Amino acid sequence: MSKLNRWLLCGGLFFLLLVANFPTFPFLENRTMHAMPPGLSPFNVDAPIPPCGRWKDNMPSTRDAAVYQRYIAARKLWRSKIEWQLTLQEAQSIFADVSFAAERGDWGAKALLAYFYLNGLGPMPSNHVVGQEASKAVAIAQQAAAAGQPWGYFDLGVAHQHGYGGAYFDSDIAWAYYLTAARLGSPDAQMALAEAYSDAGRSDGEAAMWQCAFLQGHGAAAYRLAMRARVQKQYREALATFQTGVKYGSKHCADALHLLFAEGYWNSSKPDIQVLTALGIAVDPERSARYEVISEALKVNPDLKLGGLDEFLPLPPAKLPAWRGIADVITPEQDGPPTY
Repeated sequence: MSKLNRWLLCGGLFFLLLVANFPTFPFLENRTMHAMPPGLSPFNVDAPIPPCGRWKDNMPSTRDAAVYQRYIAARKLWRSKIEWQLTLQEAQSIFADVSFAAERGDWGAKALLAYFYLNGLGPMPSNHVVGQEASKAVAIAQQAAAAGQPWGYFDLGVAHQHGYGGAYFDSDIAWAYYLTAARLGSPDAQMALAEAYSDAGRSDGEAAMWQCAFLQGHGAAAYRLAMRARVQKQYREALATFQTGVKYGSKHCADALHLLFAEGYWNSSKPDIQVLTALGIAVDPERSARYEVISEALKVNPDLKLGGLDEFLPLPPAKLPAWRGIADVITPEQDGPPTY
């Protein structure tokens, strides 16, 4: 073999060794990692506003009653106290029952289990049960998305927006997940899109997404719509929407009405006070106190649904009937908490 051929052979072998031992070409790996997942479409704030989806339409038509009740009982125990007040036995029971229901396929239980893995359960050394394990939360969200669950798509959007649990940071992919989740009816995703439309100056998209979430009983959407009506001095609409928001479990709406009846007005200008007075709004310590009681209850348990509100705490000019407290206005939630 000539010297030239030996040099060419050695050069070829060196190149092959270099390629074989070189880490996967970064730009190719990056393109693969950040490719849009199948079935997702990029979100464009200038595109037509997506239609209102309903999360309940994507839930299974039936649920195992015994499994569901075990999940709901565990959730009610979890919501019965501020989490640091739970005993170790209570926290262990909650985690065991939610895990049991999740293993048997209840999507509500799976969503709550993912929440526990993402945030932990038992914040005190005396009641600590599980720490933050974001990869497990993301794995559950992936299962949920594969099954068409809106909350699963939303959770994956959050994971990609912040880059945790093995979901790499990618804003475009995050918003594509939010878009799909909103179309499928996730109120949280609809609120996320509303914020994006607001940032882009599209008030039509913002209002449409608020309305989508509001129609599904989303308290945060009620608060946004009520505040918009209040700023626009549409006080009758604002009052009605705040009241509806309280029924949906919005602490912010309860706080707004607590302050209104504590002071008798929202804006101190004479014309505004006159309009509110014409609607029967005045300083009312009893009404204010009842909304404050509700606000404190919602601080502990935001799952509460207050379907009896208009009976025991109607808006003026209706008179206040006697009440025994928060228990009078709570109604049982038949379909599980919002979004799952």
